[in-house]
Amino acid sequence: MFVLAHLSDPHLPIQGSLGAGEYFSKRLIGYINWIRGRHTIHRGDIAEALVADLLAQKPDHIAMTGDLVNIAAACEWEPAKQYMRALGTSRGVSAVPGNHDAYVGGALAEMGETYAPYITCDPHPVSAMSTGSYPFLRQRGPAMIVGISTAVPTAPFMATGKIGPRQLSELDALLESLRDSPLFRIVLIHHPPTHELAHGRRGLDDADALARVIARHGAGLILHGHNHTATFATMAGPQGPVPVVGVPSASARPTARKPGAGYALFQIDGEPGAWEVTFIRRGLSAAYEETGQVEIIEQTRQTLPSQHA
Repeated sequence: MFVLAHLSDPHLPIQGSLGAGEYFSKRLIGYINWIRGRHTIHRGDIAEALVADLLAQKPDHIAMTGDLVNIAAACEWEPAKQYMRALGTSRGVSAVPGNHDAYVGGALAEMGETYAPYITCDPHPVSAMSTGSYPFLRQRGPAMIVGISTAVPTAPFMATGKIGPRQLSELDALLESLRDSPLFRIVLIHHPPTHELAHGRRGLDDADALARVIARHGAGLILHGHNHTATFATMAGPQGPVPVVGVPSASARPTARKPGAGYALFQIDGEPGAWEVTFIRRGLSAAYEETGQVEIIEQTRQTLPSQHA
């Protein structure tokens, strides 16, 4: 059995001060939001407890689907790197960035450096696979992990994502090349991959184009973040519905609109053509709202329909 852990959107607390030039950009709006309330939602103690609980489950691999930081300020990137190192080695962790990681165009270099160790590709005939860019391909045990970046700088008050024609074309070619692979295919993406899950100023601009790729080639699982909620949906695949799973923020206390922190575990067993997946959610205990005690517990467990991908 292969166990994959999935977490997302830690939005690590901003430590230190912004540089003088960082106030003259979209960052100012995000920093004001952080000071006025978001800092009370995304808690360092919760983030630390969730990672400790996740590691105690001893997963074979960890998937992190973006938004390590809040406004991509210079002071945020070193804590983000430390957080990723605490999760595990570059071989043990795969990651894709989120829209907050690409908050402004000037942050893309730091974002790329932070995520680089976790996107290194396995050798593959599809040309882009050796460049260290997206989409990436990594085989871990019986799983073939494919990562897509939707992280692009956007205007103020926008949180959209975009895959882009190059990635879509290479993803299509990559999944086509894996058609006869005996491995279980898992796609990582930050933005929810359908308009039903996220739309408008928070949606994925080219969700329809991605849906066409998945409809042609399928996958065993599609894992995403962005919404800070525990969601389960499906997308059409050539051999039946493809499960699409979203997780809450990995650092959040519960609010009136969003649940407390959580992550997912997938126990993947079986064989090609008849995969069996047990899907477990672990997260912040409901007692937190009464006692303030940070305890991560099992919340739900279910068996997904047999997967052919």
